[in-house]
Amino acid sequence: MTTGELHPVHPEPDLVQRAAVASVATALVIAGLKLAGALVTGSMALLASLADSVADLAASAITLLSVRIAAQPPDRHHRFGHGKAEALAAIAQGTLVAGATLLLAVEAVRRLLEPRPPEVPGVGVSVMLASMALTVALIAYQRRVVRRTGSRAIDADSLHYRTDLLSNGVVLAALLAAQAGFPAWLDPLVALGIAAWLFHGSWRIVRGAVDELMDRELPPDVRERVLAVVWGFPEVRGVHDLRTRRSGHVIFVEMHAEFDPDMPLREAHAVTERIETAVRRELPGAVVVIHQEPAGLPHAKLDRLIARQEG
Repeated sequence: MTTGELHPVHPEPDLVQRAAVASVATALVIAGLKLAGALVTGSMALLASLADSVADLAASAITLLSVRIAAQPPDRHHRFGHGKAEALAAIAQGTLVAGATLLLAVEAVRRLLEPRPPEVPGVGVSVMLASMALTVALIAYQRRVVRRTGSRAIDADSLHYRTDLLSNGVVLAALLAAQAGFPAWLDPLVALGIAAWLFHGSWRIVRGAVDELMDRELPPDVRERVLAVVWGFPEVRGVHDLRTRRSGHVIFVEMHAEFDPDMPLREAHAVTERIETAVRRELPGAVVVIHQEPAGLPHAKLDRLIARQEG
């Protein structure tokens, strides 16, 4: 969540929601194909991929729900908007993935101790090829949507499906190896590898969501870009207590700007408006709030507090 790549506010919410619906539908079809294939073949690697697809389905459903909630405008009870719905959904998504991964790992270890090859590996190969074709089509559509809307949620969902292509490729290789007569323990071993990869992914998702809910500061390069914009105005005598955070697809920027003590309030307000506009050009869709102060006052409370904590 705290990357330097920033997206604008969704200009086409209907298109974003259609992409989320397409993701749910695709995940449902793929999960059904893999369930049938796993029942027919008994492949542990295919079962692992099924668990991944079920997690994809849950993630896509959560993405659809969170996109709809996050797109709602601020109201009387949520004056900062509803963007953090995406972070809450991500925690639920990560928890689901971690739980499914644990069950998968237990079953893979059992199969590793008592290995047996897939019964009909050719069916599994056909299932994986069909699943990969559907995934490629979905990713192509999501890319077009992201280019037009800048949706962070759809971009993250697309990244998830791109990594799935790698996972499915590994499963396909395991099935082909079984068809070629390689040892039966290769299948559960591949499943364990996928389980480890899934657990790492769930941890990354939850950690990013918690960072957003805890209002983690944006990366240093983003802060530097904001400061470079502000210092580009000759009227600015100082800047302190800069704070940044993300809520869904919206960036919030707050700071105190110092001006000549003799500058009229109306003029200081006009300069501040120009600074806020310039920052929003640098960070599209950002909400920028600047507190005006006369230069020279010892009011950098937040900066001093952080400096003391860091020694």
